[in-house]
Amino acid sequence: MTALFSYLIFPGFLFSALVGLMACWVDRKVSARIQWRVGPPWHQNFTDILKLSFKEIVLPRGAGAVFLLSPALGFLAAVLTATIVGNAFVTPGQAFVGDIIVVLYLLIIPAAALIIGASASGNPLAAVGASREMKLVMSYELPFILSMIAVIVKCGGALRLGEIVAWQLNFGSNIVSWSGALSFIAAIICVQAKLGFAPFDASEAEQEIMGGVLIEYSGFPLAVFRLTRAILVYTLPLFLISLFWAGNTGVLVILGKYIVLLVVIILIKNTNPRLRIDQAMRLFWGPVTLLAIAALVLALLGK
Repeated sequence: MTALFSYLIFPGFLFSALVGLMACWVDRKVSARIQWRVGPPWHQNFTDILKLSFKEIVLPRGAGAVFLLSPALGFLAAVLTATIVGNAFVTPGQAFVGDIIVVLYLLIIPAAALIIGASASGNPLAAVGASREMKLVMSYELPFILSMIAVIVKCGGALRLGEIVAWQLNFGSNIVSWSGALSFIAAIICVQAKLGFAPFDASEAEQEIMGGVLIEYSGFPLAVFRLTRAILVYTLPLFLISLFWAGNTGVLVILGKYIVLLVVIILIKNTNPRLRIDQAMRLFWGPVTLLAIAALVLALLGK
């Protein structure tokens, strides 16, 4: 019963969806203020999801079960990730060995669901978006994993998120060390790409390929994709806090850190132009990977 509550209510589906949709509203509101607009009311994202859920589902010709099941695959992976990361703060002692590795695998699934769904739609613009998303995933996963390995090494080989949080409570946040700071910079750039935010939004690129991977989705499946992204907007900054900035785990302190990270992500999104996919690949396989390698070397040296 406790496990069911954890996955469905707190810190799982219901809590992560509510916080994620509010975080997306903060994104829209801050973006609007940067552009000298008022922005939407707080309930706009909830209204959008509700309206989409009751709209007609239009299936492209030839699309089958894979096209409809892909949103559910990404959604379930996002909810599981939110639950595991949330439990690292709520019940750190009950974390299972290797949960950080499970999180790394789960975080690939929402992007894979986009690729699979777009490929199954049969739309040439969706195929272009899927190709771009696939190249982006292959680019940012290497530096992201290297950043996580640097944290594991820094924390004495801990493979539980709860242990990493506890280590920082005893010895201070990883972000204040050289290895932690460098790996954090690499990780937050990768998180920007995982969220599909500018400058790494080439797979959707509404002005170029009319939504790309999502062009054929409508109604409830599109609402599921939007909700999945909202959950990731909640989960990924919290994941970074657990790895790099967990020196104090008070509720208000974590909320403040989360808001700071969210605003940083929003500012990056609103102050950088979209990169071409080849530019994004060069960035991740070049400077970002070198940054993550330098962080790993420093972690091995105890810095």
